[in-house]
Formats: sequence, structure tokens, C-alpha cells
Amino acid sequence: MKAMIFAAGLGTRLYPFTIDRPKALVEVAGKAMLQRAIERVVEAGYNELVINIHHFGDQIIEFLRRNDNFGIPILISDEQEQLLDTGGALLKAANWLDGDGPVLIYNVDVLSEIDLKRFRDYHLEKGGIATLAVRDRKTARYLAFDESMQLSGWRNVITGEEVSCRVCSPCKLLAYSGIQMINPGIFKLITETGTFSIISLYLRLARDHNVVGYNDQSSLWIDLGKPDQIIEAERVLKGM
Repeated sequence: MKAMIFAAGLGTRLYPFTIDRPKALVEVAGKAMLQRAIERVVEAGYNELVINIHHFGDQIIEFLRRNDNFGIPILISDEQEQLLDTGGALLKAANWLDGDGPVLIYNVDVLSEIDLKRFRDYHLEKGGIATLAVRDRKTARYLAFDESMQLSGWRNVITGEEVSCRVCSPCKLLAYSGIQMINPGIFKLITETGTFSIISLYLRLARDHNVVGYNDQSSLWIDLGKPDQIIEAERVLKGM
């Protein structure tokens, strides 16, 4: 089974932790974010992995070498010359990720106890081109879903910006968790090029295709994008 870890972010919100290292190698309770993400996907049965790199990318390559790729085949999607955002990153890795089975996409900067096996089963049951893990939590930007959990739009509750791709009334607003599952058939539907957001891609495709949400209610999810969130994650992990 194939998976991809998005690890190419600049980590600007994590400054000063990222002065001399990529976000993916910032440690949480003594273990790099990237190691935690790899261990999660391997534990769920994924045995072929792609990791994209940009900021201090050579450090990630060396980290993987020192750890013998954590015992699985790992391919590097090199974005050191141009950061492609999440949609562009997925497209660049298409040749490696294409195949028969669904592909797990996992953001390196989340700490989550989502049941990845159940998530995959849900994706297969729904039969969509993509399934997005979402949670009922406070944030500025939400994804909107109809009663059958079809992606219907996007909303920024701070600025009032809104994108609609399906009619839903009322809409259920849920926050994206940085974890998703795709059907490789999605690659034939991507017309975007260069640097673009994967959420923008989904909002376009959801007008005519099945893009669904998976309401993750597991006990733990923490964004690891800011120093105070790293401190909170370490506190939580210490108490587990």
C-alpha cells in the first residue's frame, strides 16, 4: 500500500525551531515529526512511501539514510528548487503514486490518533476520488459538507470569504485534519499545473465528483505548526 507524507513546508510559524532545520525534523517529545508520521503510516500497513522535501531538504535525506528508511522503500519528491504547495506536490508525485489501490496522504505536522485502517475502509465504502479527514473543532477556515458528507464548499469565518461547489442547507462546517485518502484516478482529472492548493483542487472537482468527509472523532488531534502547539503536544504525550 502506498502513502505520501507532505514534509516540504517552510515551517515559518515554527520559528525559531526551524532556523537550522526543516519543520519535519523538529522534535516533539524527543522524536522528529517525520519519524512519528512514518511510524503511524507503517503501523497501518503502508509499505511504500513518498516524501516531498524543500526547506533544508538535504537534512531529511540524511535523516532517512541514518535510519535506514525505517525499514521501508521511501522515494523523495524533490521540491528544493520550487515549493509546489499541496496540490502541486501531489501532481509531481503522480507517477510514483499511481496504481490500483487508494493512497494515504499525511501531513507531517499533525499529531493524530485517527484509525487509519478504518479511514481506508470508509474511503473504499464511499467510492469517492478523495476522502478528507475532518473534525468538529474551532478554526478560521472550514470545509462545508452536506448531510451525506459530500464536500460542498469552503468558508473563512474571519474574513467572510466563501467558495461553494454544491448546494447544502444547512451545511455542516468541519475543520480539515491534514489527512486524506485519494483514488489514483484523480490524476486524470487534474488540469492545474505548477503551484496550487489541493483544497482548491477538491473544491473544483466536488462539483462533478464524489469528494467526501470522514468525521474523525478519535481522542487526539493536534496541529504541530506553532511553538505553543509543540509544547501542548509534549504535555499530552507525557500524560499518555
